[in-house]
Amino acid sequence: MELVLIRHGQPEWMRDDLNVENPPLTKLGHHQAKCMAAALAGEEFDEVLVSPLLRARQTAAPLYEALGRDEVIDEWLQEIGDPNWHGTPYSLAQEAYKELLARPSLERWTGLEGGESVREFADRIIVGANGFMARHGGTRVDGELPVWKLDNPDQRIAMVAHAGTNSMALGHLLGVDPVPWQWERFQLHHTSVTRLETFELGDGHAFGMSALGNAEHLALNDRTR
Repeated sequence: MELVLIRHGQPEWMRDDLNVENPPLTKLGHHQAKCMAAALAGEEFDEVLVSPLLRARQTAAPLYEALGRDEVIDEWLQEIGDPNWHGTPYSLAQEAYKELLARPSLERWTGLEGGESVREFADRIIVGANGFMARHGGTRVDGELPVWKLDNPDQRIAMVAHAGTNSMALGHLLGVDPVPWQWERFQLHHTSVTRLETFELGDGHAFGMSALGNAEHLALNDRTR
């Protein structure tokens, strides 16, 4: 089984110095998405799934077009929920993230005031990843080790989502406990491609990482994080 985890392109988080909720892509973000789609256009996937958020859907659009597929939204791929900052000064968000990054490590689990906690987000993504695996014939066979029984180990599935979603799912499937700085643990540029591939064990399959945050489809000046 191969999972191809794609991060969305650069979003327009700020417009006229004000925060934008559920932002669209910037002009560069659309360019990044087209480059990613061109790089993956020759590959075959059993499914291509996308987060319900606008920045992910706009990133996935040229990939769906290149592959001749219809959009398939999968709700569990949604990024951590931010506070309701829409229309407020962008400096408000900057100060909130600055405060979050300055906290002692354990206190980062609570996340941003008014948003989804990092602990709740990690739990949600773990439940979502397990549900995704179950829907695709994957059953965890060991309570301690990340070993899976796969009904169809030849599946190839692409998912267009977010840095947080992808990094939490990546860690869970590899058997790495989540931390409240998961975004920094796995460095994922916009429209970068991360690949997980299963290998066979004596009692099932396990995931290995064959690529992390590959952004070679972008020129150096077009790479953003």
